[in-house]
Amino acid sequence: MAKAAKINFNKETYLKWYEIMLLIRKFEEKSAQLYGQQKIKGFCHLYIGQEAIVAGMVTATTKDDKFITAYRDHGHALALGVSADACMAELYGKATGCTKGKGGSMHFFSKEHNFVGGHGIVGGQIPLGAGLAFAEQYNGTKNLCVCFMGDGAVRQGALHETFNMAMLWKLPVIFICENNDYAMGTSVERTTNVLDIYKIGSAYDMPSFQVDGMKCETVHDAIKEAADRARRGDGPTFLEIKTYRYKGHSMSDPASYRSKEELAHYKSLDPIETTKETILKNKFASEADLEKIEESIIETVNKSVEFAENSPYPDASELFSDVYDGDYPFIMD
Repeated sequence: MAKAAKINFNKETYLKWYEIMLLIRKFEEKSAQLYGQQKIKGFCHLYIGQEAIVAGMVTATTKDDKFITAYRDHGHALALGVSADACMAELYGKATGCTKGKGGSMHFFSKEHNFVGGHGIVGGQIPLGAGLAFAEQYNGTKNLCVCFMGDGAVRQGALHETFNMAMLWKLPVIFICENNDYAMGTSVERTTNVLDIYKIGSAYDMPSFQVDGMKCETVHDAIKEAADRARRGDGPTFLEIKTYRYKGHSMSDPASYRSKEELAHYKSLDPIETTKETILKNKFASEADLEKIEESIIETVNKSVEFAENSPYPDASELFSDVYDGDYPFIMD
């Protein structure tokens, strides 16, 4: 076995990253299978390939921080600790789901885990993320908000209004563009002449950086630096985290606009496989240990399917609750 390269993270961190990413991968693969069986209906956007971003994010932030994203949200919820049972039940539209079966794939929420969605309107979560950060600043906490968006959402005018206000008020927010190169089926090259998306932040003098999103290490370091800046009161950061989705935009997208060579290149950078390699090279765990972890995760995912299958649908009396009655359970205190 080749000599292990010097690393800056310990055994526990690498194993945590591996378990988070593998749980997301197995959950998403099972979701795709169930969607094909018509057990899951409606929109369904998978996170396969992008797992290193949320894994690195978790170790660089605290549980008291707030987190908000768009509709490709399964991975974020699972990484933050929302159970596979609650996530799968939500995909099934069951009452035991993390949004009581009313949100589906695009609208996962968990007040317990400070996960504020899961939003279906492209770019709609960006000003909300600044608002969450403003609340933390107003209340005098040291917490921050991590606000995720896709490369397509960067085209929305709300981003520019939000960036201006966030810098003006030095809000404790980290804006993260998960740039997977395609806004639905349209490549970045066809939508802008600014191919390095992070440069947009320079118009507001916002610290902005491009990050390798296929490695947990680089994601952790970039988010940790941005988090420290926010907690010091120095305001927001914009991170363009370069990643790749191995599946189409949604389950209805065959992704025929991508070449086999492009997909093969990014699959050679699979963050789960590279993290596994690091674990083995540094003898943090054996092949047998990792197989046990995988078996346990597969069992967790299979049990989540059983849980969802056996859970009840929301009662008809719930149709108008949690909507405009002032008793919405997912709003932050």
